[in-house]
Amino acid sequence: MIVRNLEEARKTERLVTAENGNWDSTRLVLANDNAGFSFHITRIFPGTETHIHYKNHYEAVFCYEGEGEVETLADGKIWPIKAGDIYLLDQHDEHLLRGKEKGMTVACVFTPPITGNEVHQEDGSYAAPE
Repeated sequence: MIVRNLEEARKTERLVTAENGNWDSTRLVLANDNAGFSFHITRIFPGTETHIHYKNHYEAVFCYEGEGEVETLADGKIWPIKAGDIYLLDQHDEHLLRGKEKGMTVACVFTPPITGNEVHQEDGSYAAPE
């Protein structure tokens, strides 16, 4: 069994801040936990916009605090996101993620799991897992 505490994890290398400063993410479950997925608590900061394209991963995102929006680039559709909403990037959707006035806090599940050391590439993706 693995038990971790969010606030304690935020004091370790499990807290990762985006290269552009738009978000931070506490990686509570990673690939080396051998669960088949990774699980993160991510804070999207107010007034930010982040280009993301997880073409090598699937991601489910549950918003439990705040508000934001997701714009899918293929069709320009804007999806408002608020506490209680989940969105699934089931088509490796290229998108823009925006934090509204107070930002938002989301729980994210990735498959395949990430290692925790990934950096977004120029196209918004993480490299394919090895």
